[in-house]
Amino acid sequence: MLAERTFRTTLASSALAVAALIATACSPGADGPGSGGGAGGEPGARGTALAAVETLTVKGRAPKTGFEREKFGRAWADVDGNGCGTRDDILKRDLTGVRFTDGRCKVASGTLTDDPYTGTTVRFVRGRSKVDIDHVVALSDAWQKGAGAWDAETRRRFANDPLNLLAVDASTNRRKSDGDAATWLPPNKAYRCTYVARQIAVKKKYGVWVTGGERDAMRRVLAGCPQQKLP
Repeated sequence: MLAERTFRTTLASSALAVAALIATACSPGADGPGSGGGAGGEPGARGTALAAVETLTVKGRAPKTGFEREKFGRAWADVDGNGCGTRDDILKRDLTGVRFTDGRCKVASGTLTDDPYTGTTVRFVRGRSKVDIDHVVALSDAWQKGAGAWDAETRRRFANDPLNLLAVDASTNRRKSDGDAATWLPPNKAYRCTYVARQIAVKKKYGVWVTGGERDAMRRVLAGCPQQKLP
């Protein structure tokens, strides 16, 4: 009888130990797909860019075949109906000391104080500008990650969405080209968390997917700023 009770006690202890191991393996933050988002492998807190990156679809890059700027509609359309083109709307938003050629829409000059990509000050003068309006998620990158299958109106909205647009130093923007987070990050390291968070917000909003390398690059940047919020 004593031997039988000892056997039952040992069996119960073993079952509890197995259950504990299973619970640990299945708990959030355990090694596996989607883990490793934060420092030490902890998942990002709700509402952060680090948490949001885990919700993006991960797929390979599709061919660039068929991509043309015109597929995203006329450049800098007046999508919000305020009478001004999107380019001028972003210049008004991001520059200081703005002057107009027509009193309210066409920006004649201004200053990009603390350019997000370089941290420098850049002067804007219409016609000989050193300021570009950058698509944070490049149109070509989006085309290869889902936009090729969108309808024309969705592509038009994407190309003119203020969330995806920044006034930046022109030469730096041209070096970026259509790079994603795996191939290009702003030289201004202080802006990288904000930049990656904005890319994630845009891709999440429009269902643009990311490659595995791109997701990992985003994780690495955000590991240094795990509380970074989506814009």
